[in-house]
Amino acid sequence: MAIRASFSITRTFNHFFNSLFSPKTHHSRLFSSQTIHQDPHPHSSPQYINEICRVLSDFRDPHHDLERHLTAFSEKITPGLVEQVLKRCRNLGFSAHRFFLWAKRIPGFEHSKESYHILVDILGNSKQFPLLWDFLSEIKENQCCEISPEIFWLIFRAYCRANFPGDAIRAFHKMGDFGVKAGIVDVDKLLYVLCKRKHVKQAQEFFDRINVEVMPNAKTYSILMGGWGDVGDAGEARKLFEEMRERGCVVDVVAFNSLLEALCKGGNVDEAYKLFREMGSKGLTPDACTYSIFIRAYCEVKDIHSAFRVLDRMRRYNLVPNVFTYNCIIKKLCKSEKVDEAYQLLDEMIERGVSPDLWSYNAILAFHCDHCEVNKAHRLISRMEKENCMPDRHTYNMVLKMLLRVGRFDRLTDVWEGMEERGFYPAASTYAVMVHGFCKKKGKLEEACKYFEMMIDDGIPPYSCTVELLRNRVIGLGFSEQIDVLAGKMERSTSCVIQELSSVMRGEKACEKLRSEEQNLLREERGEGYGYTWLTE
Repeated sequence: MAIRASFSITRTFNHFFNSLFSPKTHHSRLFSSQTIHQDPHPHSSPQYINEICRVLSDFRDPHHDLERHLTAFSEKITPGLVEQVLKRCRNLGFSAHRFFLWAKRIPGFEHSKESYHILVDILGNSKQFPLLWDFLSEIKENQCCEISPEIFWLIFRAYCRANFPGDAIRAFHKMGDFGVKAGIVDVDKLLYVLCKRKHVKQAQEFFDRINVEVMPNAKTYSILMGGWGDVGDAGEARKLFEEMRERGCVVDVVAFNSLLEALCKGGNVDEAYKLFREMGSKGLTPDACTYSIFIRAYCEVKDIHSAFRVLDRMRRYNLVPNVFTYNCIIKKLCKSEKVDEAYQLLDEMIERGVSPDLWSYNAILAFHCDHCEVNKAHRLISRMEKENCMPDRHTYNMVLKMLLRVGRFDRLTDVWEGMEERGFYPAASTYAVMVHGFCKKKGKLEEACKYFEMMIDDGIPPYSCTVELLRNRVIGLGFSEQIDVLAGKMERSTSCVIQELSSVMRGEKACEKLRSEEQNLLREERGEGYGYTWLTE
């Protein structure tokens, strides 16, 4: 019996590993799990976008001759195609910049204004700040595109994301050097991104210096109050509210809402309710946002009954919560095993003109996946599509992992094949779900290797933990000689990252830089608030 089983596995592996060398056709699906939309230009088809993106990924190092490999696409380049390629290659700052400059040199070609903005965003997000400022200086010198305040807003955001609040503030002071006169709108934008990234202290210091030059308004104060609320310092928010009154600023509903939210986030819901009751005496009528603050506060402390009480009051006043507030309640209902009530809220949203978003559906889907409710999960995805809310990587990762866990491989194949039909192209996280899932299933190692092979063929670098898991599984079943076959396939890849990872397949440890980058990606990929972890059990 054991001999027959061993022979069967060996025969299967021989068949599979021979197929590693057979020619295959795969569309390249490199950078993001997203739907590709047709461009009005005939040459901006997904095929050309995929091929160019593959080239940018494969020749990303500075010493690579990227331009020579792009030459074949010279006649196919359009402004629309460039925009689509740049959007797909947001994680390849250096290659994206070289591609942009190469396209610019094509006779008769001109970049769109949108392409300039996308590249500024890419360079900022990839922390290529010296390159970014050189690019801006070149734009200024050649006058090839207007340097607008919006470009600086992207720079503010990039520095704040990189945890360089001081550089974001210095960028504000550089606006004049590029012919952009800073105003209160730009002050508000900078304060907003500083507060959003929890750099509230630096935001307050900047505000204290600038408010003698630029007159702050209610919105400016509201942004800062919201920032202090986010870090749990309601006292600072109160001080700003009083300062606002002393300076004669009109205290509007938005300002009241900012203070209410700061108080609620600081755990002072009773004080917030007292302030709420004062609004009428100030001639202000609470709006939907006012009530939503209390709903979210009650959801935060798991008091779903009080949240519904506020929601009922909103219904009486014909006030409609936004999708974010509805999602807070839906998530708490699912956590409390009250999924039927979550569906009722979903119906109410549509009836009241609020379109459920991916968070709305994925929160409920996470419940079905946690409880292995295959048919209900399938019906919910069908409903999403009917409502024109297309599934994203989290949707598919949750469903695929559930189907692997319960052994519904027939449905699994249907879902996988249906993804491409719907214009969704899996990235590393979705392939990881398949490889990890099949590795944990008895007798399914061939399937795990098949999806790993597809990922390599598509030029998608796997996570090092995926490589290590597959290697250990193959060796554990006694097929250590096949490691050379898989590692050889990785070494022949045109992707330099996949080539580097071949050493992990051969048993070496992944370098620290690679592991660090991978951990950042994994943190972004995990559930993102749906209460579901896509990779771990």
